[in-house]
Amino acid sequence: MSLTPNTFLRSLFARAVEVADPMQSLAAALPPKPAGGVLVVGAGKASARMAEAVEAEWGPCEGLVITRYGYARPCQGIEIVEAAHPVPDAAGEAATKRLLALLATAGEGDFVLALISGGGSALLTAPAGGITLAEKQALTQALLASGAPIGEINGIRKQISAVKGGKLAAAAYPARMLALMISDVPGDDPGDIASGPTVGHSGDAGRALEALQTWNVTPAASIAEYLLRGGDTVTPDDPRLSRTENVIYAAPSQSLAAAADLAKAQGYTVEMLGDSIEGEARDIAAAHAALACKAAPGTLILSGGELTVTRRGDGIGGPNAEYALALALALNGADNIHAIACDTDGVDGAAEVAGAVIDPDTLAKAAAKGIDPSDALDRNDAHSFFAAIGDQVIPGPTLTNVNDFRAILVT
Repeated sequence: MSLTPNTFLRSLFARAVEVADPMQSLAAALPPKPAGGVLVVGAGKASARMAEAVEAEWGPCEGLVITRYGYARPCQGIEIVEAAHPVPDAAGEAATKRLLALLATAGEGDFVLALISGGGSALLTAPAGGITLAEKQALTQALLASGAPIGEINGIRKQISAVKGGKLAAAAYPARMLALMISDVPGDDPGDIASGPTVGHSGDAGRALEALQTWNVTPAASIAEYLLRGGDTVTPDDPRLSRTENVIYAAPSQSLAAAADLAKAQGYTVEMLGDSIEGEARDIAAAHAALACKAAPGTLILSGGELTVTRRGDGIGGPNAEYALALALALNGADNIHAIACDTDGVDGAAEVAGAVIDPDTLAKAAAKGIDPSDALDRNDAHSFFAAIGDQVIPGPTLTNVNDFRAILVT
């Protein structure tokens, strides 16, 4: 192989992102433009790129899409609004109100195309039951720091939102709706993508309260009281969802498969661990290090999913960088193992960094700079660690989101 291991791993990540680019993948799932009134709405880190891809096929459309700051794309007719992620802000709340007002104009003969991708949970912001934006922001921050898996977090979000858990589709009724989705969740459940704004919810307020207790998160009094009153649930059999179709057209498995094909073409044997791995980043890293140490030379170990970090310190990090740091510590300089761990949306945690690469010299490079990797891990400071040794992966906005990408190369 002519490429260095580091460069090769970065090329695998780039390939995984390329396959999920809406400009490469959305057209095949898009029907001909319907006659009559058409509205395009959406939210997520990939939603502006999805809107751009729609207009490349359909021409100018009326609509409103909310994406993360820095992720806007030029569109011919669809308005793109940027807002905050992962903690919602006033811009997202105002844009969501406008989006709901736009849907209120749709009638039975109209068609609504909803473009949904990961990140939509924060970007679609409409607190229910008198809950304030500040209270929702505080809850979001606490949940993200708790180590709770994304499914638990989204179940709570659905209960306190006026737009998640099928409520966006209910607001569009009686118009016909097609929701095109890019999955960023383990298991590819459409109800979990962006907290399922177009998918009915089978959970309830009591389950949300139990989850808050499980993860030691104390909500504001208004949130607890709202949940105790029963919240507001749009169930899967709600008649208002009868005219909505949900289609996942891009998923993590496709990106992992594309990376696997690239590796096989270079003569590597690929061991696929799956696209739905969840758990504490440092624990999964330790398990993967053990697998790598037993693997034969010429093996590439691929995995995806969504890892979590329980905040223990005050550092700057994210699940992928923390995984990479914990992996480097567990491997302890093994001389033939290299790895990459990145979020395909280009943002690991809240930092504008996708993740990091490690190699047999990672710990030695840190020692040469007087950096203690164990201390960095204890303080959840993985981004600072990799910035100091020059091994961050910073692609900028990728305009898509199919969750974590991890590859371990045994040379």
